[in-house]
Amino acid sequence: MYIKKITDLLIGTNNIGKFKEIRELLPKYIKTYSTTKFNLKSPIENGKTFKENSIIKSKYFSKKTKLVCLADDSGLEVDILDKRPGIYSARWGGRNSNFNKAIKKVYRELDKKDKNWRDKKIKARFICALSISFFDKKIVCVTGKVEGTITSEPKGINGFGYDPIFIPIGKKKTFAEISSDKKYKIDHRFKAFKKIKKFL
Repeated sequence: MYIKKITDLLIGTNNIGKFKEIRELLPKYIKTYSTTKFNLKSPIENGKTFKENSIIKSKYFSKKTKLVCLADDSGLEVDILDKRPGIYSARWGGRNSNFNKAIKKVYRELDKKDKNWRDKKIKARFICALSISFFDKKIVCVTGKVEGTITSEPKGINGFGYDPIFIPIGKKKTFAEISSDKKYKIDHRFKAFKKIKKFL
């Protein structure tokens, strides 16, 4: 299914940080709506991949609101942790997705794997799957990713989620130390947006 020009779009997330970043990346002519406007909770994400969970959300929110919906599913993969937290990135922070807790859990798990991990480069990546759906019809789903490493301690106050512990390749600062404007031009969500722009 293909929609020529989308002028009204629901951003299918209850994560304020994600909502803000996605809205900044969208063309200015698109009027955006949040799930909070409709008092909607997120659906059960029982997919096995970022793509599957993104499509679950975009279809669910579109059917509930009768609006075209763009939804994101994204997370952090840490190689030494067998790519965890992965699709469970938000859930590592508990029921309320407390990312301070989630970051502490990443460090605990790294300590279990290797007591000397702080002396090494711990490879990781952020992955983002973006999908657009209209009712129960998926229009498109794409992914973007950015490779990097995990820091030995959180750094920076910008961004959200795992941003304070992730340094993208080629940079010396974490996503949380980089201004939003600069982050939006290099992160996983931006890379996914470059692929999905032609559908907007």
